[in-house]
Amino acid sequence: MQYRYIGKTGLRVTSIALGTMSFGSWSDEAEAFRIMDRAYERGINFFDTAELYPVPPRVEDVGITESIIGKWLKGKPRDSVILASKVAGAANGWFVPPIRHGYTAIDAFHIKRAIEGSLKRLQTDYIDLYQMHWPDSVVPIEESLKAFDELVKEGKVRYIGTSNDTAYGLTKANETSKRLGIARFESIQNNFSLNNPRFLDELATVCKREQISLLAYSPIAGGVLSGKYNGAFYPENARYSDYVSSKSSRLNSQAARFVNEKTLKATARYLDIAKKLEISPVTMAVAYTKQFDFVASTIIGARNTEQMDASLAAFDVTLSQETMNEIKAVQEEIMYPMG
Repeated sequence: MQYRYIGKTGLRVTSIALGTMSFGSWSDEAEAFRIMDRAYERGINFFDTAELYPVPPRVEDVGITESIIGKWLKGKPRDSVILASKVAGAANGWFVPPIRHGYTAIDAFHIKRAIEGSLKRLQTDYIDLYQMHWPDSVVPIEESLKAFDELVKEGKVRYIGTSNDTAYGLTKANETSKRLGIARFESIQNNFSLNNPRFLDELATVCKREQISLLAYSPIAGGVLSGKYNGAFYPENARYSDYVSSKSSRLNSQAARFVNEKTLKATARYLDIAKKLEISPVTMAVAYTKQFDFVASTIIGARNTEQMDASLAAFDVTLSQETMNEIKAVQEEIMYPMG
């Protein structure tokens, strides 16, 4: 088993983590238990969730995922699992989360309300890594970090991280923590995949220079890199098949970002590379994201246990420099297919 440390912390995590955003929506409780059992038996010690899950977010579903994990966690030694969760991001951005009546902010009040709810649902007295789900463009980062720091001092949280952040946002937060002498973001959880290598432009430099770890999510680009959208028809019971037909403009735009002419063209090229390597394209995609030294763990997801095998196979795969060069050639020819 491969382990890596998150940032400058004592969190020693497996190079592949289990994401849980489908628990309670696409995966019922029984299937969620099977998925977590499969991951745990395979040796995965790092599980990621959020107060807002499952997705797509709905008022009536908020918190279900954490509750399912809490029930499962009661049957395991707590110290055997490194658990990450997130406080919902601010309602002043691209999305108004259906939680706390749509008035969320990354201020002291909401951070403290959120952690109490998460601890209760997860049936634990601490969270190993507590993350800001996305930044707040209004509340000063000083207030946010001071509130997170209090949680660390109270023992409710071991370390803190950010998510869906920018190079400026991560650097600003890091320098603020240094100036105030308080807990800093040890990780950043951002989208990173063969189809979305933007992290390499600027954020990778920040992470390497400051020893902050990337927790890469959506390594198979929401399933696109499996090749299932490259056929004549969109598959049934697939995320972006559902999102395309949704009445939500936000979900429609997500589908257009992940499934478009450029992403499908790039995916077709990656399918050829994987075929030549005689491995699943999913395995290759997950292996790619864990290839970089600034990545502590790659977060995989699944609706059922059968979907996990190809991702878990990446534990045993290291891509050669020749393959990495082939991938880079595709990325240079079809630049930023996800925008």
